[in-house]
Order: sequence, then C-alpha cells, then structure tokens
Amino acid sequence: NLVFLLDVSGSMRSAKKLPLVKKAMTMLTEKLNSKDRVAIVVYAGAAGLVLDSTSATDETAIKNALNKLQAGGSTNGGQGLELAYKTAVANKIKGGINRVILCTDGDFNIGNTSRSGLVGLVKKQTRNGVYLTVLGFGMGNYKDSMMEEISNKGNGTAAYIDSEAEAKKVLVKEINSTLMTIAKDVKIQVEFNPAKVAAYRLIGYENRMLKKEDFNDDKKDAGEIGAGHTVTALYELVPAGMDIPTPGVDKLKYQSTATAKDVVAAVAKASNATLTPAKASNETLTLKLRYKQPEGTVSTKIEIPVTDGKKTMSTVSPDFQFATAVAAFGMILRDSKFSGTYTLAAAEELAAGSKGPDANGYRAEFVKLVQAAKKLKPAATAAK
Repeated sequence: NLVFLLDVSGSMRSAKKLPLVKKAMTMLTEKLNSKDRVAIVVYAGAAGLVLDSTSATDETAIKNALNKLQAGGSTNGGQGLELAYKTAVANKIKGGINRVILCTDGDFNIGNTSRSGLVGLVKKQTRNGVYLTVLGFGMGNYKDSMMEEISNKGNGTAAYIDSEAEAKKVLVKEINSTLMTIAKDVKIQVEFNPAKVAAYRLIGYENRMLKKEDFNDDKKDAGEIGAGHTVTALYELVPAGMDIPTPGVDKLKYQSTATAKDVVAAVAKASNATLTPAKASNETLTLKLRYKQPEGTVSTKIEIPVTDGKKTMSTVSPDFQFATAVAAFGMILRDSKFSGTYTLAAAEELAAGSKGPDANGYRAEFVKLVQAAKKLKPAATAAK
C-alpha cells in the first residue's frame, strides 16, 4: 500500500526534478504486482489526490496520472503529508507494507513549515503503521537535514536521486531495503576492553549519537533497517600501552606526560571502576545490538564479543578497505583535524584497488567522485 507524495511546486520544473520523479515512480510501479496498490498525492500551494488507491497492475492509469503532472506554485508540504497519510491509512493493508514515498526538492515554505510540527505529524502516523520514505531531487533549496529528520521519525529512510541510474539503484535493485522494514529502533552500543584499547573515537555519525542509558530504553527512537540493508560504523582506536595523541603542547616541567595506561588507571580510579576478570580475555570489544520487530514495542538484545585479528590494511577484506577510503574522503572534504596527512590521492588509490567485481559500477562511480574532488580541491591531494 504505497502513496506517492509528489512535490509539484514551481521549483520542480528542471529536468533533474519533476521529470526525473515521474521516471523514478514509473520504475518503481513496474516492480510491483497484483497484490500491491498505489495512490498519488501532489502538493504545491495546496494538496490534492490525483489518483486514488489503484491496483499496481493498472500501469496505464498510474502512468497517465504521472504524465499529466506539471510544476507550478509554492510548497505546502505539510498539507501534502497530512493528505498522503490519510490516504495510506484509509487503504491500509493489515500485515502488509504501508508507506508514503515523498519526492521533493526542498523544504516546505507555506502551511505547516516548522520542523517540530512536521516531526510530530510523522511520529503520530508511525503509530498507525504507516512509514515514510523521503527521496530528494535537485539542488539549490534542498534541505537534507529536514528530509533526513522526518524520515528518521517516520521509521523510514532517505535517499538522494540525481539520475535515472540512481533511481534504478534505490527503487529497483534495492527495492526491498527501501520499502521493507525488517527491524525498527535499531541501536548499537560498543564496549571496549580497557586492557586492549586506551582510547577510541567514532568516525562520523554525530547526528546519530545516543546517550549510553538510551540503549536499554525502549521508548527512545532509533533507526530502521530494511531487507538487505547494511550499516557500517568505523572507529579509530589507540591500543593500550600507547600514548594518546593530543594537540602539540610544550612538555610539562613539573609532571610527566600521561601514557595511555596512566589515563586508563586514572579514569578507573575517578569512576571507582574495578576491572573485571574479562579484561584478561583476548576480546577487544563487545558489540551489543537492540532492535524491535516492525510492529513490536519491546526490543531484543544481541551481544557479540569481537577480537582483534591483527591484520594490516593490505590484508583486510576489500569491503573494509573500500569503507576506509570512503570515510577518509568524507573527512578530507570536511577538513577534519583527524584526517591527519591522508590525501585524496591516497583515498583514490585505496578505493580503486578495492573495487572488486563491482557488478553495478557503484564503486567505480565513487572513484570518479574522488577524482572530480581532486580537481576542485587540489590542495587536499598533497600532505598537510
């Protein structure tokens, strides 16, 4: 039970916006079958239902409704969301996938435009079993932070569509992970063994951080996982016994510089913590995962110990190497102080060498992105 919620405001006129939205929704429709239903809601200055819930096998009716759409007017996305959810609830399939798919180029500029108001509307509808997917199109006035937040609260996902190839990736090849939620409120917590790790830093995910006490609180909202969906998180670690890197300062005159071992001992003493016998194990960390069933309210916990394989970058999997290249690329673009002397050239070399079979060409596309960045940001290709 899908409701396409399409932005047809004046800013959607360009070829990479409404025309691409029509193609993307057509691709998705062609992947559906006789058990599926589609409705189309549009919004500009006002919202309207241009196609009531219709069998996905009636491709002619769906494509005719899409082809008639034209861009014009302002953007009352709040009213569009209300009508789309109302339509989805009216045609809800018990035990099925009930989802609103919002396609837009920007934030909402009339009607309910406050972030808190829109988030409240979306959160309320998730309790009705209707989830939200947000697809962004175009540049200029696109507000990715707004789109990401409302998709998060709508138990859904957000993606950016800039070409037919990307639309095919998200809505055809990855349709299950885009539409089919297999776990909600997924939380990850990592506990490091201080006998093995003196310090750690999570790379990225600043807007995904939870307090440690939120992990066991089933009332706290978290992310959703779709079928076939994977999530990668990278940490930078300082092994126990090594000095913890700090900004360059003069050597202290009256006291010695603390080592990682000293810091661990000081922290343990300050918190009255006593290391347990588990510290003597070969475990580097314990990974804890909590999740709820799509219709559930109580979470399940999985706990997995992880040991250090003592591998170098040249001996880890191509997937790990490629993920490292992507993370390094992002850090360099942000001028992160933690990127050290790493360069775009190094990120390109690591990514190109770890592409693997790359059946769909996604990794090759990333290498081209790094190459384009090198031309735009030549200073970053040289060591800092």
